[in-house]
Amino acid sequence: MSTKFIPDPSQPMRKQMESYVRHLQNHIVTSLEALDPSAPPFKRDVWVRPEGGEGQSCVFASPPEPSSTASTPETILEKAGVNISIIHGILPSSTVKQMRSNHASIPDLGDKGLPFFVAGITSVIYPRNPHAPTVHMNYRYFEITEGESTGNGENKVLAWWFGGSAELSPSYLYDEDAVHFHKTLHDAFTPEYSYYPAFKDWCDEYFYLPHRKEARGIGGIFFNNLNERPHSRLAASNSNGLGEPRTKEGLFELIRSLGDGFTPSYIPILKKRARMPYTEYQRRWQLLRRGRYVEFSLVCGQGIKFGLMVPGVRVESILMSLPEVARWEYMSDMGAEGTEEGKLMKVVRSPKKWV
Repeated sequence: MSTKFIPDPSQPMRKQMESYVRHLQNHIVTSLEALDPSAPPFKRDVWVRPEGGEGQSCVFASPPEPSSTASTPETILEKAGVNISIIHGILPSSTVKQMRSNHASIPDLGDKGLPFFVAGITSVIYPRNPHAPTVHMNYRYFEITEGESTGNGENKVLAWWFGGSAELSPSYLYDEDAVHFHKTLHDAFTPEYSYYPAFKDWCDEYFYLPHRKEARGIGGIFFNNLNERPHSRLAASNSNGLGEPRTKEGLFELIRSLGDGFTPSYIPILKKRARMPYTEYQRRWQLLRRGRYVEFSLVCGQGIKFGLMVPGVRVESILMSLPEVARWEYMSDMGAEGTEEGKLMKVVRSPKKWV
């Protein structure tokens, strides 16, 4: 990154994470704008949540103007969003009960809710060119506290954890792009926390459409509920893989390394593919794959479902992750074995190792 983020250990983790996601958001948006300087800038929309907290949604969209004779604007991106949320409030008791299964330190208060804090960043990028892949990224820090809901971090923390994901969803498979994306993620893991193999497998399981029997894309990483306690996805270990206990500071360093690796993992691929010639047939296939993206987001994934459960949710920011245009066909003939489209289908039906 152009200006490296320097954490302030004197601040509580919620403040450090807030500062980092603001820094990372600005870096991603300016990097994408620099890639296509003649395109409209991202819309930067600062918002305040009445129930507690704030955020900023940075969204790119360039639909055809009603008076325009051109059917398609000549922009690299079709739709993109880079959102941050720093919110606090009271979680409903039903949500708290769900979280207790992964966090024994959260007390059972019956029908009472508990204060929470979350700071996170989410980005979804939909390029216009079918040869350029869609990418998704999310990193977040969550706290459950006792007492009243405040944003200053003074209350006792009952439970905390980090979560995140990064996943590539191409319409047309280029092996060298897949290798680059996965290798950059692999290399972003810090020596103390070399969890790439476990997080890669977790990603293949999570971003899966059981009703289609296929993955959404070609994988990446996924993890959740990562803190100092033993974790079932890491052989029930609470160590960093080297025998040392996981720490909040060490995991924050890992989050920063993965976040800093986002643009190096994706921008070179976007540069390479964004101006390739393509046909209407290839555009049709791209929109069919985006239909799969929508199916996962609304039926299988937890992000939108959880976001809409939070009191005072900002719906526009939650649904930013959906594409502007998608397509469904009854019994489509596309994706047959032996075709370029079929090459992708083989991988989404049977995930492979890229590094």
